[in-house]
Amino acid sequence: MSKTPFPGQEAAALPPRALASHFHDLSQQKAAHDLGLWIFLATEILFFGGLFAAYLVYALLHPGPFFEAAAETEILIGTINTAILLTSGLTAALAVKAAGQNRHDAVLLLIGITILLGLAFLAAKGFEYWLDIHHHLYPTSPDFPLEAPAAKLFWSLYWVMTGLHAVHMTVGLGIWAVIWEMARRRNFSLSDNSRVRIAGLYWAFVDLMWLFLWPLLYLAGRAG
Repeated sequence: MSKTPFPGQEAAALPPRALASHFHDLSQQKAAHDLGLWIFLATEILFFGGLFAAYLVYALLHPGPFFEAAAETEILIGTINTAILLTSGLTAALAVKAAGQNRHDAVLLLIGITILLGLAFLAAKGFEYWLDIHHHLYPTSPDFPLEAPAAKLFWSLYWVMTGLHAVHMTVGLGIWAVIWEMARRRNFSLSDNSRVRIAGLYWAFVDLMWLFLWPLLYLAGRAG
């Protein structure tokens, strides 16, 4: 004679759906996560927007020195890094899609590739910074090679903008690393949890900011 399961016994055997106690259902939890992330990203866009506005104002006031200074950036490294970051954006998006389909091995692989590409970007950026310092292309250098004072404004913005972008990338890589380890241990259900999707949105923001930085800092001085 088979045993009749107690009420809720079958549901308890199912994988946990990671619903926090203060939410009524998963759809409400998902909406709250999305809202929180979009508010955060909006503040970050406003922050970077102020830097972009400062760049454009100074570029309009001092176009010659600004574009002369921009021509000194390492365009080859900047372009390679653009390709690396766009590729990592693709693998991140595919990881989000694979998570929605509950493809565990694919998620681990794609997040791992995203992390490796992000590390490659930071390594190339570190080498570029070393070249910039070697060529005295920083505003406080006594041997700064450009005469126009506005050129120092460009390089001040260059270091601040790319440095902040690198910080955001480092944060994103940390998030991906934590999610990869949690997914490896199967600490959450991929299809029911928004961790991978939210990390993907944050990484898309990092990609988007670089797509503004690349033409402003690397291509502007080479338009002619």
